[in-house]
Amino acid sequence: MSTTKWIIDPTHSEIGFKVKHMMFTNISGKFTKFDASIESDTIDFENAKIEFTGAIDSISTGNADRDKHLISPDFFDSAQFPEIKFTATSFTKINDGKYDLIGDLSMHGVTQSIKMPTEFSGLMTDPWGNTK
Repeated sequence: MSTTKWIIDPTHSEIGFKVKHMMFTNISGKFTKFDASIESDTIDFENAKIEFTGAIDSISTGNADRDKHLISPDFFDSAQFPEIKFTATSFTKINDGKYDLIGDLSMHGVTQSIKMPTEFSGLMTDPWGNTK
């Protein structure tokens, strides 16, 4: 298989997150402006190049006051650090459809390596003949 580059379809996609607040409750949110791509030489995406960029000022947690505070200099400081970025360093198959995604997450001028369990449900063809 030749290298294939997949680009996220923002109209039919969502990039979300969940974080602990005060160590006893979870806050969920999403980015409303983002880009992501996957480049792979294999059909199972093992060792694929994966990148994601999200606009900090597009964070939405369902609470306008909290969102305003999150993009302020108190937290993410979207004026100085407008994006959060993830670049994969490895994408390793564990078993059928399950992978470990490891990469560098950069935000607010700091980059740290993170590991995320990931699932791949396979390829499909949409009603217009496009492979997704």
